[in-house]
Amino acid sequence: MEKSELSLKTLIKDLKLEIVYLPDSKQDLPINNTDINRPALQIAGYFNHFDETRIQIFGMVEHDYLMELESTRRRSNIDRFFSYNFPCLIITRNLDVPDDLIELAKAHEIPLLRTEKHTSSFSSQIIYYMNTKLGPQITRHGVLVEVYGEGILLMGESGVGKSETAIELVKRGHQLVADDAVIIKKTTSTNLVGTAPELIRYFIELRGIGIINVRRIFGIGAVLEQANIDMIVNIENWDTSKSYDRFGMDTQYTDILGVKLPSLTIPVKPGRNLAIILEVAAMNNRQRRMGYNAAEELNKKILDDMERQLKNAEGK
Repeated sequence: MEKSELSLKTLIKDLKLEIVYLPDSKQDLPINNTDINRPALQIAGYFNHFDETRIQIFGMVEHDYLMELESTRRRSNIDRFFSYNFPCLIITRNLDVPDDLIELAKAHEIPLLRTEKHTSSFSSQIIYYMNTKLGPQITRHGVLVEVYGEGILLMGESGVGKSETAIELVKRGHQLVADDAVIIKKTTSTNLVGTAPELIRYFIELRGIGIINVRRIFGIGAVLEQANIDMIVNIENWDTSKSYDRFGMDTQYTDILGVKLPSLTIPVKPGRNLAIILEVAAMNNRQRRMGYNAAEELNKKILDDMERQLKNAEGK
């Protein structure tokens, strides 16, 4: 498993935060904790169980509480709060920043940032952002495409046709995320997000042609920087001695970073249009998530028909 990194200046840039105060020594400060804290209790003086590795967020409640305090007590509370040397303080709603808050932030070298977003929406955004940036991750050999909104991770041996299939899907209006190497990050206990290494993003290798830039040839709408991974498709050359699933009654799963993803094994041979098969697989996977399984419906119809015929036979 690979280690993810996130610096404070990257967080500021990606979330478009306004810098109220940022000491040079803290620009490359590593952010390691994906949790955040609204320090209402701390600015009131209660510090039991306070995690100083978390980013702190001031909303309207914290701001108004401080503004109502007598100035000497406010400075004392803020001074003690800043003494814990947490990564940064972010003020939401574009609220005014009191002069003594800026003064004490400078005294303790605590980065002071601001956003115009409301506290709840910003909290959700930054938690998702940090989970995406800092969640557990691995790199797998494969191709990631999004088909009808379903992220499909194509896996299989080199030369089996993963990249060619991805290009055919792009031509049919779908989108490429990554070719050859896919960085997979766990953002929640049930969700994986895939992206391409920055060095090879938008590039794809086609044997006999070479390297092409999908974004340049097919346009910006043909690529995505990242996508959720909803299913895995293992592509292999058709083995006549092997029995392949023909009904799909039982869903197979593949475990990646502790998340179980539905998976299929699709054999390929001349004449099979793999792009169309994957389009159908994507739509079928979405239907299954919504509770519909065509194989189960057909099986029920067959059983009902057998039961009807049995009753008719008994009635004669």
